[in-house]
Amino acid sequence: MTAATASRPHIPVLLDEVVAALAPAPGETHVDGTFGAGGYTKAILEKGAARVFAFDRDPEAIGAGETLAASSGGRLTLVPERFSRMRQALSARDVEDVDGVTLDIGVSSMQLDQAERGFSFQADGPLDMRMGRDGQSAADFVNTADEAEIAEVLFHYGEEPKARRVAKAIVAARPIERTGELAEVVRKALGHHPGMKKDPATRTFQAIRIHVNEELKELEGGLAAAEQVLKPGGRLAVVTFHSLEDRIVKRFLKSRSGALPAGSRHLPAANETGPAPTFEAVAKAVRPGAAETEANPRARSATLRAALRTSAPSWASVSTEGKSR
Repeated sequence: MTAATASRPHIPVLLDEVVAALAPAPGETHVDGTFGAGGYTKAILEKGAARVFAFDRDPEAIGAGETLAASSGGRLTLVPERFSRMRQALSARDVEDVDGVTLDIGVSSMQLDQAERGFSFQADGPLDMRMGRDGQSAADFVNTADEAEIAEVLFHYGEEPKARRVAKAIVAARPIERTGELAEVVRKALGHHPGMKKDPATRTFQAIRIHVNEELKELEGGLAAAEQVLKPGGRLAVVTFHSLEDRIVKRFLKSRSGALPAGSRHLPAANETGPAPTFEAVAKAVRPGAAETEANPRARSATLRAALRTSAPSWASVSTEGKSR
């Protein structure tokens, strides 16, 4: 990491709006499911929350948060876990319900800014992209998956219209070990010139990152977990950064509030004989204003969705381990 990158401030997106949706109050217990640089956690603590459980699967984020935890007087507990496992992790700490849950989905600024993490094509680094530093890396995927699988990942997770062309170019160029190499392969396959508004590699990098980290599956599991741990009247606030994520959150809240008649395998529909709505007061989507996007360009695609937990029992769901509960 360069000195310039290390000193760059990491600005939490829609911070005021998230805090307003969570409405943290003295004595309450909250979950920050995506600790990152700790922006939301700090704000929740400043509002007087008695306890904050901050989750992050990235060991670097957990390590960087130790100073804040040490200065919190025991109010902040760092949890090195995926947020989809918040129910199990809280139960292990004798916490059965909480007053608020916030999730900030996707890659963090810290991860993007470190070339050695391999998330960005803006600076050359090893092709890694793993948030938790375990499992299959991006290099493992692009160098071992067949052309059809790569094309499917690029199409579904990156919404890349020329996924087959890019996949064919990736297979032909293997082995690919660096972010710079992959970016050049994609640019050459799609055509690129300096005046283009969006780098052609953007969709491919997004897709591979989502696939390697199972981000959409994690989001689905996290929403179900939040439903289970929030007490009646508890607040949920979720910030997403692209349409795939936002679609999942929007559909979840519509379904769980009884506003969505048609279900899916992940989000079954409410009906007269089915489960009662578990969320209400679903707020209109909030997006950053001009001042915030000017100060923090990464905020431009953010969307906040929030809702209140009802007293109804949580719906039956499938855990991240694949077992019904």
